[in-house]
Amino acid sequence: MIPLIGLIIGIILGIFLPINLGEYSFYVSVAILACLDSVFGAIRASLEGKFDTEIFISGFFGNALLAAGFTYLGDRLNVPIYLSAVIVFGGRIFQNFAEMRRLVINNIRKQKAAKSHEDTTKLGGGNDEV
Repeated sequence: MIPLIGLIIGIILGIFLPINLGEYSFYVSVAILACLDSVFGAIRASLEGKFDTEIFISGFFGNALLAAGFTYLGDRLNVPIYLSAVIVFGGRIFQNFAEMRRLVINNIRKQKAAKSHEDTTKLGGGNDEV
């Protein structure tokens, strides 16, 4: 829930604050990709029941700073290092999404199976004693 609230607050601030990033937009875009990776990872951890706020916050800001830093370094060296961040974080976002999809589908299947078992038990009486 915390990642979703943070994402909503970030979107609202981005819409209403008139900040022109101009020459820094390239660095910010890579940092946002890193932050999205952290958000998707947090949602996945939440679905698995393993969410930890400290890990999420440190990963959110750490990934963003690291990605922006590598992008800046690559820009200074005239080497497209930002591509490594795009590939890694992009891949992780898709991996987390795939895992979240599997978790949701498995939870739906378990609920259907439990409901089906419950309905079968009600029809049969569920009492085998004589």
